[in-house]
Amino acid sequence: MTTVRLNSADPVSLDTDALIVGFTHGQDGPVPAAGAESLDAAFGGKLAASLRAVAFTGKSGELAKLPTFGAIAAPLLVAVGLGAPAGAGAETLRRAAGAAVRSLAGTARAALALPAGTPEEAEAVALGGLLGAYSFGRYRTTGEQQAPVAELTVVSGQPDSAAERAGVLAESVALVRDLVNTPPSDLWPARFAEIAEQKGAEAGLSVEVLDDKQLRDGGYGGLIGVGQGSANPPRLVRLAYSHPEATKTLAYVGKGITFDSGGLSLKPSASMDWMKSDMGGAGAVLGALLGIARLGLPVNAVGYLCLAENLPSGTAQRPSDVIHSYSGKTVEVLDTDAEGRLVLMDGIARAAEDHPDLIVDVATLTGAQIVALGWRTAGVMANDDAVRELVVEAANAAGENAWGMPLPEELRKGLDSPIADIANLHPERFGGMLAAGIFLKEFVPDGVRWAHIDMAGPAFNKGEPYGYVPKGGTGAVTRTLIGLAERHASI
Repeated sequence: MTTVRLNSADPVSLDTDALIVGFTHGQDGPVPAAGAESLDAAFGGKLAASLRAVAFTGKSGELAKLPTFGAIAAPLLVAVGLGAPAGAGAETLRRAAGAAVRSLAGTARAALALPAGTPEEAEAVALGGLLGAYSFGRYRTTGEQQAPVAELTVVSGQPDSAAERAGVLAESVALVRDLVNTPPSDLWPARFAEIAEQKGAEAGLSVEVLDDKQLRDGGYGGLIGVGQGSANPPRLVRLAYSHPEATKTLAYVGKGITFDSGGLSLKPSASMDWMKSDMGGAGAVLGALLGIARLGLPVNAVGYLCLAENLPSGTAQRPSDVIHSYSGKTVEVLDTDAEGRLVLMDGIARAAEDHPDLIVDVATLTGAQIVALGWRTAGVMANDDAVRELVVEAANAAGENAWGMPLPEELRKGLDSPIADIANLHPERFGGMLAAGIFLKEFVPDGVRWAHIDMAGPAFNKGEPYGYVPKGGTGAVTRTLIGLAERHASI
């Protein structure tokens, strides 16, 4: 695990293997940003000219590496672009730090002389660097894989608490990324539950696990129905954190389909190879609960991991089956690939029994989310406009793009069933993300504030790494959930 510390020393004299500095994009080329003032003098006023010679302009996301030839203590200088000179925001700093640190894989130590004059800036730089240092090499046995940077130093005079919070957030996100990247052969529902028990106990959480017999006896028809086609039966994990000074309670519910083949409504193979990520919502809930506990936030929080494996077999649920949900409502299953909402409906109804001030469910729920908002922006729906905006604001503050979406009343009729209380699929292909949210809303008791986050795209990066985001599992929404807990702790 990469470590981070703060150090107020002059970056010119820092004993490190590589020094990362920020530059903005000026009219005449790159301009040293705050934190890099002394470096230009160390290079005889020629640093900007040297960077221009390698076509570095200071635009956001640009990187350039220069040998220092003894001008400073570090043998390598890494210039990273921060964009417009008006001032880098927290997310710009996080992305710049992450991209620079990721480019230094194979280097033992690196220092970041980016703008870090406030606690928020120092934390952003530290967090971006830690997230950028993530690597998942558990299954590599051949070929050379460079280790991530082991030690990071943030040049800042801010309190150590900034780096400490960054460390907690990065640890939570790294766990979620590991879980999402783990192949389903090594992460089935019972194994996921074991990991949650172990990690939860280490963080001081209370943990309860319901197995398939208890789920069946308890009336969790959604979890049982989705998981009955697999040799690996479903689980429901309840994690709880309490604080003696808390006045608010949050409940998080995560979709945890450890692999989604679509069931008998089988997916095409091109849509199936990354379905190990379909447990990303449950992963985010686990990571968030661990982070909340480690930060010691004065809030009560419960998390539900709705774990199942959706596979076709002779015992799998069939299109046209009717299942009895935990809430008592019946659901006609028109499509077994609309399974996430079936496990979430049980988790939401159970979470309501904890009498929370807010329920937030998190899921890689619909391909329609990707069609509507792309790969990097989650959709947020809620039964209260203020709640929706609160979640969107918390997500964007954390650097996790989110956009508020409506729940149009006219879409509810499309979920009518001739034989059950509701159907699990809207007959029209348009508005699929919204229809899924409307379905889930049916299982939220009256008077309970609720929000739904659809992060089908953001949970898994199928493209090249960018900023502090690696290829594969991203750990999306984990920081948003921790941020929501912090906001409720301050109320």
